[in-house]
Order: sequence, then structure tokens, then C-alpha cells
Amino acid sequence: MEVLQILLLPLIILTLYNTVFTVQQQTFKVVERFGRYKRIARPGINIKIPFVDKASKAESMRIRQLDVPVETKTEDNVFVKVSISVQFVILEGKEFEAFYRLDNAEQQITSYVFDVVRARVPLLSLDNLFEKKDEIAVAVKSELDDIMIQFGYGIVKALVTDIDPDAKVKAAMNEINEAQRLRVAATEKGEAEKIIIVKQAEAEAESDALRGLGIANERKAIIDGLKESIDDFQKSISGTGPMEVMNLVLLTQYFDSLKSIASAPNTSSIFIPHSPSSMSDFSDQMRNAIMQAGQITDITDNNDIKINNDLMEEQ
Repeated sequence: MEVLQILLLPLIILTLYNTVFTVQQQTFKVVERFGRYKRIARPGINIKIPFVDKASKAESMRIRQLDVPVETKTEDNVFVKVSISVQFVILEGKEFEAFYRLDNAEQQITSYVFDVVRARVPLLSLDNLFEKKDEIAVAVKSELDDIMIQFGYGIVKALVTDIDPDAKVKAAMNEINEAQRLRVAATEKGEAEKIIIVKQAEAEAESDALRGLGIANERKAIIDGLKESIDDFQKSISGTGPMEVMNLVLLTQYFDSLKSIASAPNTSSIFIPHSPSSMSDFSDQMRNAIMQAGQITDITDNNDIKINNDLMEEQ
């Protein structure tokens, strides 16, 4: 009896082991009875008839990703390697189709990705390929959706992750981009130098205008001072004509100028007229100069108004 119990114990353990099995979360197993489909075992504890039913290995219901590199040629005869990433998953309720109708889902997806990419990329130039890579991804997803759903698979996302041209083409593209950047930099530098030159010219023009305005005001002040001196002298000494007063004023300014020059530290000698007639000639020259300055003052007054208007317009 004891011997029988010892022999039955392993059989009981083996029977229980083949009766109860578990299925992990986000997976499923297919239960077959004598080689024929019986049911889908969901996550949790499941029971099957020992030695009659057989449970397959667990199939994942998680999203999987497949990276497919495709070598092809663009419309402008540039060889490129286009990398496509496809995210796919077994659809809920389609476990039977995914298990029985398709032996290798990744190989099937790879074949369709090759077909779509090699059909569309040769219609685009290299530049358009970079611009329209999203359209390529949409086309891949649409094509796979229509095909893979009948096998129980859904396409979550398709992405163009990389476009890698031939090494010589990449080197040429880098040289073109560098030349474009240098051209833009040279253009910007030229525009900056142009602005600096224009601003300098405007500053010099404004400085010249202000300098001319200062000289004009200085001359006007001198003329006004001489006029005021002549009027005061005539009022102080009756019977004095404008000519005598002008000569006296000019002579006084002449000697003041000589005194100022003589007091300068770098002055060593001064040449002055040595005869009264020379002084008379000098007086005539000074008087003519003052009269001409008076005419210039009238012109300057009009120019002052014009310069001030120009400055206000520039500001």
C-alpha cells in the first residue's frame, strides 16, 4: 500500500501541473485539444484537461517596434538609406488570426515597408524627400493598416527616423550649406558697414551744418558789436561822423589784436605798418571787410533758418 502511494504521488503532482497554468498580464495563450483550436486563455489562472489539452507559449499583447532600413534611390539619382520605425500590436479579439494566420509578423511588415518606400522615394528629389518624410510615414502606415488588420495586427505609428544619403552627397551638401552661410555672413557684414558709413556721413553733415551756423552767429555778433560801439560813440561825442568813428574803432581793435598777439608765449616778433599812409590803407581794408561781412550776415540769417529746418526734419 505504501509502495502504491509512493508511485501515485508523482503522478498526482504531474497531473496537477498539467491541469493548472497561469497567464501573465498583457499576454495570452492558445489552448488546443488534440491539435485543434479550443480557446484563448486570458491573464490569470486557467485550467485545462491534462494530457488532452495543450497550451501554447505566451504571446505578447504589448506594442512592439520594428526598425526597417531601406536602401533606395531618389528622383535625382541619389542613393539614400531611409530608416522606418513601425509600431504594431495584436488587436484585442483578433488573437486567433494573429496566432494562426501569420507565422512571422515582423518579416511580413518588413516586406510591405520595402514595397511602399521603394515605390514612393524614387518619385521625389533628395530635397523633397527631407520635406515630405511625414508623407512617406503616413503612406507606410496606411498601407500596413489595410494589410495587417486581416492578420490580427494593428499599426500604431509609422515614422521616418533617418534619411542618410551617400557619403559623397553629404559632403557636397555640407559644402553648399557652408557656402550659403558664408554668403549670408558677408551680406550682413556689408550691410553693417554700409550703415556705419551712412551714419558717419550724416554725422559729418550735421557737424558741418552746426559749425557753419556757429561761424555765422559769430560774425553776426561781431557786426552787432561794432554797430553798437559806433552808435554809442556818436552819442557821446557830437559832430562825429560814422566814418571817423569806424576808423577809430578799427584802429582800437587793431592795437588790441597786436597786444593779444604780443602777449602770446610763442610770439617772438611782429611786423606792423611803419607809416601813417599804411595805417590808412589798413583802415580802408578793415572797413571794406566789415561791410562785406554785413552783407554776408544778411545771407547767413536766411541760411540759419534753412539749416534749423533741415535739422528738425532729420530729427
